[in-house]
Amino acid sequence: WACWKTYLGRPVTDVYRADAVEILAEALRSWQPEEALAMLEANLALRRRYWSHDEDAILSCLTLVANCQTDLNRIDQALDLEREIYAKRVALFGAEAEDALIDAGNLSISLILLERYGEALQFLREIHPVAERALGREHSLPLDIGHNLAVALFEHAEASPDDRLEAVSLMQHVLKRRRRVLGPEHPRTQKSEADLLRMRKRLPPA
Repeated sequence: WACWKTYLGRPVTDVYRADAVEILAEALRSWQPEEALAMLEANLALRRRYWSHDEDAILSCLTLVANCQTDLNRIDQALDLEREIYAKRVALFGAEAEDALIDAGNLSISLILLERYGEALQFLREIHPVAERALGREHSLPLDIGHNLAVALFEHAEASPDDRLEAVSLMQHVLKRRRRVLGPEHPRTQKSEADLLRMRKRLPPA
């Protein structure tokens, strides 16, 4: 609120005012997501009107809008935005740009939440080697994408026994690296542990 009050009196054409709105909306997301979404959508309209040349800032604002849609369980709407964001980011900066890989991760999570495992699998098989090549195998983003790939591979409707064994193997590698890079108590490490246990329980007896 202090940040917002500092810039409240500035004209709507002031870029620092727009930045302050996004900071406040991000702070509101966890407890007032509807209000945060309304603020971000209004701010997005202003950015498109007054700073249409700053495509990166517009994409960042769109990402905040998509995150709010996810918070409100409007995953289909979030997914539509994430497709747009990813396509534009790749066109601007290339598929190996770190922000593009973050967008790819967001998109894949929405596909998995909507249980579109086949589409998620196809996309993640393409993007996983790109992420590892661009950032290295122990960077957190390739590990996130590898985790999502393992889930999609295990869960898709036509998964064969070999697919599921491959998914378990991939999740084991992700877990090993997350323990080393993030530590055993990190939430993402614990998520990999939980998903690996769940996968192993669903494998047929050897």
